[in-house]
Amino acid sequence: MLEIKNLYAKAGEKEILKGINLQVNAGEVHAIMGPNGSGKSTLAHVLAGRDGFVSTAGSVLFEKKDLLAMTPETRAREGVFLALQYPVEIPGITNTYFLRAAVNAIRKYRGLEEMDPMEFLPWVREKAKLVSMDQAMMSRSVNDGFSGGEKKRNEILQMVVLEPKLAILDETDSGLDIDALQIVAKGINALRNKERAMLVITHYQRLLNYIEPDVVHVLFDGRIVKSGGKELALELEKKGYGWIEEEVKSARPVSVA
Repeated sequence: MLEIKNLYAKAGEKEILKGINLQVNAGEVHAIMGPNGSGKSTLAHVLAGRDGFVSTAGSVLFEKKDLLAMTPETRAREGVFLALQYPVEIPGITNTYFLRAAVNAIRKYRGLEEMDPMEFLPWVREKAKLVSMDQAMMSRSVNDGFSGGEKKRNEILQMVVLEPKLAILDETDSGLDIDALQIVAKGINALRNKERAMLVITHYQRLLNYIEPDVVHVLFDGRIVKSGGKELALELEKKGYGWIEEEVKSARPVSVA
């Protein structure tokens, strides 16, 4: 589904990604871990097409289509979703209106009939139950005055409603208490199926207690330097990232599972 080859990219004028190679198949969940500044969020933003993040070399294919040649809007309509580390507030636009507009934009792109309000409202209320979203919040402006945990739940609600083919979760666990983390993980796990791929970006192993990845990758200095199973995340939790840095600096062979 997603094939990244030798991807280099800049954030502003600074080169961050220095040769990313990654393949994610339909039905798989891949976790990307790494220290601050390693390039995790830059990778997410490049894939989503966010302004200020520019690929300078390499290629990215999404369902065999050139992802980097698409506008951000086309990427979203094709089925790429990014859950932001810091969700934005949109005063004056209610959650319900925003979600219906987004769903109908995708349906129109795919040649389907748009959902009218009477059809959409009961449908989205059922979706909101997956992330324990209070119905009163659906009539509030998008993320306006929401707590950190509420914003993250709202991001996952958007993902549940839009049903993307590729979901990119950029540090969704950041700032969440244990109850909010479990609710967010429940929504994410509800979307796991053999046709959808997920890229879960996180600093910490704790999220992976609730969302079990198929593969864990370690990103360091703009490159994926180690890959393995869930046990790799446990090892990082126990030992930190220092040993990864030592392996890279000493140029010892790095095993890839």
